[in-house]
Amino acid sequence: MGEEKEVDSAVVSDEEREMERIRERKMRDMEEKVKAMKEGGETGGGIIDHPMVITDGTFVEAVKKYPLLVVDCWAPWCGPCKMIAPVLEEMAKEYAGRVVFGKLNVDENPRIATEYAIMAIPTLFIFKNGEPVDAIQGALPKPYLEARIKEWL
Repeated sequence: MGEEKEVDSAVVSDEEREMERIRERKMRDMEEKVKAMKEGGETGGGIIDHPMVITDGTFVEAVKKYPLLVVDCWAPWCGPCKMIAPVLEEMAKEYAGRVVFGKLNVDENPRIATEYAIMAIPTLFIFKNGEPVDAIQGALPKPYLEARIKEWL
């Protein structure tokens, strides 16, 4: 019976090592997903289906990274900005994988607001392949916004 215990403990030891390797791999996978979500606002599959927060520090990288990016320049005190926000969230879901939507708070990010001479909000900038291609001012209806964005798809 002594030999059976040694064999059993060797099997258990191999199983424990395998379980530990699986746990480590799963932890690495989860850490990578969390990191991706924090860096780019991405969901698990890498498709962004909600407006991501853009700041003075992340603006240039976002414009370069996403082939078609719509940036909503807004402020928390702006009534029209609040009206358009749910429309942009809805469009972010509908166009996920084709268009990335971002939100830039102009009060907290004055460098970009100044650089792009934003005089009225909401202002939406459309960037295609890193270049500004269109700007839309005001809280306009969804069909109008969709038509302007679809021009660049």
